[in-house]
Amino acid sequence: MPTTHKKVIVRKLNRDSLSGYVASAFVTSGKLELLNPAGNVVLIDLADVKGVYFVRDFTESEDIVRKTFATRPRSEGLWVRLHFRDNDVLEGLMANDLLQASSEGFLVSPPDSRSNTQRIFVPRAAISELKVLGVIGSPTRPRSRPPADTSQREMFPEEHRV
Repeated sequence: MPTTHKKVIVRKLNRDSLSGYVASAFVTSGKLELLNPAGNVVLIDLADVKGVYFVRDFTESEDIVRKTFATRPRSEGLWVRLHFRDNDVLEGLMANDLLQASSEGFLVSPPDSRSNTQRIFVPRAAISELKVLGVIGSPTRPRSRPPADTSQREMFPEEHRV
């Protein structure tokens, strides 16, 4: 299997789940393209999907034990709270980059980085509300001022100033 195929567990809004592999461009025309373990391509309507859980291993559960951050996250990004249509709530970190936002959904890193779930793709249709709780940036660095330009001649020398 090529390295471009990632292990995922697709959780639907009706609580069903499917496991398989997705390519880097896994959403086309409102459908999720999943390669199941038998080698068949399955198309799933994005309106039925709650989340695409990118997992380390199929044998472990994709269930997230810790759904909120205990303290302020340390990684860079947008700290968000997602309210799903089925009244479930999940916090996570999104990239603070408009180029990574897609019209189909959001890629979120869950609060527990040591769990089986590494990232979650959440379709826009699966959420009822998205709140930005904070913008986590890199540690501030002191700005260095550019050196003064001494090549320009003064218009008013010292002796003519009032």
